[in-house]
Amino acid sequence: MNGLRDNISDTLVLTKRSFLRIPRAPDLLLSFTVQPIMFVLLFVYVFGGAIVTPGYAYVDFLMPGIIVQTMAFGGFVTALGLAEDLKKGLVDRFRSLPMSRSAVLSGRTLADVGTNLISLAIMIAVGLLAGFSFDASATHVAAGIGLMLLFGYAFSWVFAFIGLSSSSPEASQSIGFILIFPLTFVSSAFVPVDSMPTALQAFANVNPITTTVDALRALFLDAPAGNAIWGAVAWSLGIAAAFATLSVARYKRAVTR
Repeated sequence: MNGLRDNISDTLVLTKRSFLRIPRAPDLLLSFTVQPIMFVLLFVYVFGGAIVTPGYAYVDFLMPGIIVQTMAFGGFVTALGLAEDLKKGLVDRFRSLPMSRSAVLSGRTLADVGTNLISLAIMIAVGLLAGFSFDASATHVAAGIGLMLLFGYAFSWVFAFIGLSSSSPEASQSIGFILIFPLTFVSSAFVPVDSMPTALQAFANVNPITTTVDALRALFLDAPAGNAIWGAVAWSLGIAAAFATLSVARYKRAVTR
């Protein structure tokens, strides 16, 4: 029991450390405040008139997709932080302290839940101002928000692994962008999958981003869900479990080098 209590305490301390770092780095603050606003305005008012979305106004079609994209990239702060800690030798210093080894990673990823919640609130507010409207019940909207926090948390572990595997903070940011950005665009996030070439349709239909976007549209717009909601939960849990395991293994190797 004492071990569990100490683990939770250490995790919360390092979560607080991650939060305190953000006001001291304005570029990080801009990334999950101004950047989501720019994406919404760009797609709604620049690209929206050229994209046909049968059954939806484009702003209604777009918002679930762009929210999922923002949540997927929300963990980049974890990648940057871990890569920087490794570069500066802070990970070795953490190892020498009487603290839980797992707290270093769990504290980082838990902090991302807070920043993702801020991004989510900003995006919903901007979407409403741009004409987005919820067509579902408050319960379904709340479930959609919960799904996004789970999905964002899963991708925080993806970025944790990237940060631990990168040679520098700059490299971790580049690798994360290269790996995840194509996933968000070859999906149903911004255009209907049926409008893509056949080969891309095949990929988009099995893409976890597509499943999650379809689930969020179902929850926010009261659209047909099929198995998308359970599929999105399964993908999120699977990604979190897989990359948490990989990250812990990578972290152990990093601190024993």
